[in-house]
Amino acid sequence: MQNYKELIVWAKSHQTTLNIYKISAVFPKEEQYGLTSQLRRSKASIPANIAEGCGRPSQKDFIHFLSISLGSANEAEYFLLLANDLGYVSQKTYEALKDEINQIKAMLISLITKIRSTINT
Repeated sequence: MQNYKELIVWAKSHQTTLNIYKISAVFPKEEQYGLTSQLRRSKASIPANIAEGCGRPSQKDFIHFLSISLGSANEAEYFLLLANDLGYVSQKTYEALKDEINQIKAMLISLITKIRSTINT
């Protein structure tokens, strides 16, 4: 298919994943196997599924993995909200990361729409 590293949405989601790892490193130890793990896994799933989709043989397969990425973005957004509500991240950090995740979601939706339009024509 294509090189996932050339996709802006992959690069942005990878960078946000790195940011999530940094901020979650200071979460309480008792959250290591709970919220910390869930937030990290849901966020890392976004660029991982984009990469996997790029290696699939068809555009429909690629769309499927982009859709999984979109679901993971929604999941990560929730876990970030939970971390904020529990006081593990500041409001400023929460807002910045939430904005990044929402940008990624918009980019994923746009890419899915674009690919679908090429399949249906």
